[in-house]
Amino acid sequence: MSTDPDVSRRGAIQSTLAGGIGISLPSPAPRPPSTAGTPGMSPSSGASQAAGCGRPDFTERSAALTPDRTAAGACQFCNCNCRLLVDLKAGRIIDVRGEESDPVQAGGLCVKARMMPELVYNDMRLTTPLRRVAGRKGSADSRFEAIGWDEALETMARKLLELRDAGEAHTIANRTSGRMLRGTGALVARLFAMLGSPNDSDVGPVCNDAGADALAATFGLGYFTNGYGIDAATGREDSGAARHLLLLGTNQAETHPVTFEHLLRERRRTGATITVVDPRLTPTGAQADRWAAPKPHTDYALVLGMLHHIVTTGRHDREFVSRWVLGFAELRDHLVHHGYTTAWAAAVTGLPEAVITAMAEEYAAAGPAAVYCNAGISHQTSAFDTYRALTFLAAVTGNIGVPGGGCNFMHNTWPGELKLPPLRAEVPTRPPALPIGPDSFAEAILTGRPYRLRAIVAQGNPLIASAHTHRVREAFERLEFFVYTGLFMEEPARYADLILPVCSGLETEGVYMRRDDRAVRWQEQAVPRRGASRTDPEIWIGLAHALARLDTRRPAAEWHAAFPEKWLEYGALWADFVDHTPGMAGMTEQRMRGRAEPLRWPCPSTAHPGVSTLYLDHPTWYEAADSLGPGNRGKRFLTPSGKAEIFTPRLQDRLAPSGHGALPVFYTHPEVTGDHPTLRYRSAFIANPLHPGALAHPVTIGPRSGRPPHGAYPLMGMTGRPSVVHFAGVTHWTRTGEQLNGVRLVQIHPRTARASGIADGDPVRVESPRGSVTGTALLWEGIREDTVFVPNTFGPAQRVGDLFGAPRYEPANVLCDDGFYDNLSGQQAYKCFACRVVRGGA
Repeated sequence: MSTDPDVSRRGAIQSTLAGGIGISLPSPAPRPPSTAGTPGMSPSSGASQAAGCGRPDFTERSAALTPDRTAAGACQFCNCNCRLLVDLKAGRIIDVRGEESDPVQAGGLCVKARMMPELVYNDMRLTTPLRRVAGRKGSADSRFEAIGWDEALETMARKLLELRDAGEAHTIANRTSGRMLRGTGALVARLFAMLGSPNDSDVGPVCNDAGADALAATFGLGYFTNGYGIDAATGREDSGAARHLLLLGTNQAETHPVTFEHLLRERRRTGATITVVDPRLTPTGAQADRWAAPKPHTDYALVLGMLHHIVTTGRHDREFVSRWVLGFAELRDHLVHHGYTTAWAAAVTGLPEAVITAMAEEYAAAGPAAVYCNAGISHQTSAFDTYRALTFLAAVTGNIGVPGGGCNFMHNTWPGELKLPPLRAEVPTRPPALPIGPDSFAEAILTGRPYRLRAIVAQGNPLIASAHTHRVREAFERLEFFVYTGLFMEEPARYADLILPVCSGLETEGVYMRRDDRAVRWQEQAVPRRGASRTDPEIWIGLAHALARLDTRRPAAEWHAAFPEKWLEYGALWADFVDHTPGMAGMTEQRMRGRAEPLRWPCPSTAHPGVSTLYLDHPTWYEAADSLGPGNRGKRFLTPSGKAEIFTPRLQDRLAPSGHGALPVFYTHPEVTGDHPTLRYRSAFIANPLHPGALAHPVTIGPRSGRPPHGAYPLMGMTGRPSVVHFAGVTHWTRTGEQLNGVRLVQIHPRTARASGIADGDPVRVESPRGSVTGTALLWEGIREDTVFVPNTFGPAQRVGDLFGAPRYEPANVLCDDGFYDNLSGQQAYKCFACRVVRGGA
């Protein structure tokens, strides 16, 4: 990614990993920027890049390749939210360039940028609504016929009204995803409130909800705490000011390459050290000073051990704790009482005690130090409690509310609930929503607990995303009515009664993705829509108007007033969000159109720069905090006390019914090797203390029940992104994605592979107690010997790979057990499952 090969390509680090080792890696020596091309970047014919490489630009003054228009778009493929300068000639895309005027992006783009046009120019796109006419749900012989939008939306409306009129509105559900224009969820929530269903959910339980939950519990807001680049309020660098970066369960070089490159550029200036915690060596770990490889699903023990060492040796920030933290003494006593020492943590994680001690001391002494986490922490049974422990780490060392510090937990939804004008229509009383996660939709369909779902609309791909995929398939086969919205005939489409085509990112105007640090940018529509595709807001507004035509109980005027036609133009919808969402008054379309950089929330006025560092002791933060609610005036932290809350009696009472506490107790996944406490789920339901509108199963923490599976399945498997090439499942529908990474490469340590007679490049089958998947063996010394890495996001419908002879694969999540999950956030546990690897394919 970088213009410096020392930053983007540091040679492979050859190391042997037996058990768990903490490895210290040298920092790359500073070197002047190279004039060589940047490995891994999207090729561009733009003059600036060619000139920067010292080569002539043969597109200059080319009549055919000089753009006649450039649209300022944005990438939809990750939360770097890169600006795409889309060059067009005769209405066709001829180039995609990065925004050089954005100092964080610095002109950079990763390989995925060139895939955005491949979503537009793709012969597999859905271009018209389809209705099922034959075939069993899920079967290859499913047949569909084209219909018009009016017929499609009235078919939906008729079914939803039928269920409502039968007293079954609560059996209707929706699940949004991250691929939609911002604010679609607010429209869904409005429509569901009028119908009487509580089950308008999002992708959080398979993404990263737990981090937001933990941040809100400790500090008051559930968002990434620090911003990338210069904080306009102070004129100082924010995230890049860190002197130490602690990265747990995040492979940012491949998942957030452009913003990670920014951190590496700033590191060259500050000399910051980096520790990467991951059971396998990744391109992110290759940039680190220290790579620590614990057992999967034991990060919680590592953090507790670090906390114990810091608070019992006096390495905490006494002044900050005294002024801004509640519950420090209770935390110290709790850690001592439970014996969460570095020696204990070493025994659980497999890391040397000296490594854990060094990590604790380096983090506490760096000042400022930042924590970055992603799905590697979220996808654990202990996700909420692990994230809470990490917030404690920042709080006791004074690394919160300061530039270069913070708890930067990736993928938190921004900006929470976008609000619309108050709904004037009366709405029915609704029962509690289904439990949050793991896939409560499947549970409700198959068992009727707590009640049976009868209709679902989905904007994502539950047939790839959800654990225990075979069970989810069975549920969707039995589901009475299913509507799938998407770009392609992905796996769920074969189960649908209706299929609705949506626009790709370059075919839309408005606010699409968001950067992790709460920053958004306006994007222009670059090209016309394919066929009859529509944006997601247009689909839901159109559905509301179809309901108005057919509803015999609610006056049509109420539907029209709740969903005015002006919202079909996204700018008008965004203007209402700006007017009614707290802390957002400064984020107007006009202001964002005029910026090369994205704008961060909260931003209470057009004169406000937007908040970079949450909880910064600065007038711009207090102004923004005040705009978020009348109870925030004068508060630094937006908790009841105005301080960071580690322990309070109120918080303890709130969490106790769920089986958790303000001071969390260690447990892990039952399929982690060794003898550790784990969760036992009770069959009863309670109100979820973090999401009171939904139900939850309470848990108890105790010894693992039943016989461990490790006799037959001696290894621990984990899933994750295949490489920088892919983002969720959609990139598998591009030729570039499948050409570069269309083969599932299963990472196995060479000694583990040899013991099973497996050579590099052999076909292999990974088997767990739930099922099996196939792949190709990639022998990799940079992974624990007891661990196997299985790339996810592959699925059997992905026919683009057929062009390159790539196999069709079962989803990796058939290996995972949906019975093990975080009962508070609903996070599914993709980061550990007992498994074995055998030579041979299906």
